[in-house]
Amino acid sequence: MIPWSRIAAQLYTVRRLIQTPEEIAVTLKKIRAIGYPAVQVSGMGPIPEKELKKILDGEGLICCATHEPPERILDSPGEVAERLRQLDCRHVAYPSPRGVNVAEEQEVRRLAQRLDHAGQVLRAAGITLSYHNHAFELYRHGHRTMLEMIFELTRPEHLAAELDTYWIQAGGGDPVTWCRNMKGRLPLLHLKDYGVKTDGTPEFREIGSGNLDWPAIAQAATEAGCEWWIVEQDETPGDPLASLAKSWNFLSGNLRSDS
Repeated sequence: MIPWSRIAAQLYTVRRLIQTPEEIAVTLKKIRAIGYPAVQVSGMGPIPEKELKKILDGEGLICCATHEPPERILDSPGEVAERLRQLDCRHVAYPSPRGVNVAEEQEVRRLAQRLDHAGQVLRAAGITLSYHNHAFELYRHGHRTMLEMIFELTRPEHLAAELDTYWIQAGGGDPVTWCRNMKGRLPLLHLKDYGVKTDGTPEFREIGSGNLDWPAIAQAATEAGCEWWIVEQDETPGDPLASLAKSWNFLSGNLRSDS
């Protein structure tokens, strides 16, 4: 079961609705009205941290995590730590290995080295750095995937996982197995359902509307020590707020605990 107080909305889902401070305020109010007690900041237009924090506090929302530009995390982790301090946030995720050739093992090793260093700096500031995956990190280098390499080549105290259930499935992995394998290293989990169209092509779906085994995922992630359960849908069939509401209703009715 998933504690209701630990379910968050990934704001990338509503990115087209949060490009100005006014839009941010209106959209966060609507997200809180759905029931979400927390959000992950991502895909947002420019707004000073102080103003964003005021809006969040006014709605009773927690900033549980952020996505920051990958270069900024690697090159300026101290600046990232200061931004998160202003948002009273303890988690940041590396969103995607921009500019890294995943087929080149040495580039993957170099990325892991830089992630480990950034994670060390952030940890000293009380921030946990996690790695957010897409499907291409399941590209294999011999007997192991790129994602496995990244976690093998970094220290657990410097880099955790923000597994994305849809992208693990899309890459040919099993979300349940990956949650189990990240035990003690999985503070964040992106909840995103995987569906298929009539022609067999995959599509993003609201939680409970696709083919993933949510009771098994919830159990495995709970046993792995997951702290935040973050609902995300990269593309929606209509109003992204309606999709967030549909996912919230499924979680509330089927997997939510009252803690």
